[in-house]
Amino acid sequence: MKRIILGLTGLAGLAAVFMGTGAFSTPQADPGLGNLTGDVARGAYLARASGCIACHTDVDGGGQPLAGGAPLETPFGTFHAPNLTTDPEHGIGAWTLQDFARALRHGIAPDGSPYYPAFPYTFYTGFSDQDIADLWAAFRTVPAVPQPSKEQALAFPYSIREGLRLWQTLYFEPKRFEPNPDGGDLHNRGAYLVEAAGHCAACHTPATCSARWTKRRHWPGPTAFQAVARRPRSMPGR
Repeated sequence: MKRIILGLTGLAGLAAVFMGTGAFSTPQADPGLGNLTGDVARGAYLARASGCIACHTDVDGGGQPLAGGAPLETPFGTFHAPNLTTDPEHGIGAWTLQDFARALRHGIAPDGSPYYPAFPYTFYTGFSDQDIADLWAAFRTVPAVPQPSKEQALAFPYSIREGLRLWQTLYFEPKRFEPNPDGGDLHNRGAYLVEAAGHCAACHTPATCSARWTKRRHWPGPTAFQAVARRPRSMPGR
């Protein structure tokens, strides 16, 4: 464990150096998104299938929908799903469609900082342009809740957010979901839900200490590095 911590600390320091040289660039805008009309109903369906409501709503704590989730305890520390309502100060009300797309597809916040992969953008990167437009249309209908998001409470060295830039460079490849031409519509629909929207492997595939999923061992169950003490449940009736 000591070697792991020293290694991750070194990576974080190296990432900070690279950031100082401008080696990490902000992803380009997706020009095709501006020509699409979002479907609110389909976007709401995708939000439920993708676990947005389950993670970003503190049901047991009596929280408002999408105003911030219950604490998610992991061996890395405690994560707090942020406010996704249309509140311009504490939620995503001041975001643009391009901000939304970069967050989902690249794990980059509007201010350019990287997101922790507890937010499963490594799977959401598979969303199509229409998926993004539909989700955006749905989220724009969510009532604003002026509730501040809680800060992530992570242990050192995972608390060094700058290290995530290097993590993304080493382990994350943005790409759209590609249907299997030999699989048929039903197969591809299921694959899309499993591999992109539903992000099933996030919980059901072992991960290394660097939070990288082991591709050669899909679905046998989680390891201690990703096991959580409490998993947010879906909202009643959903």
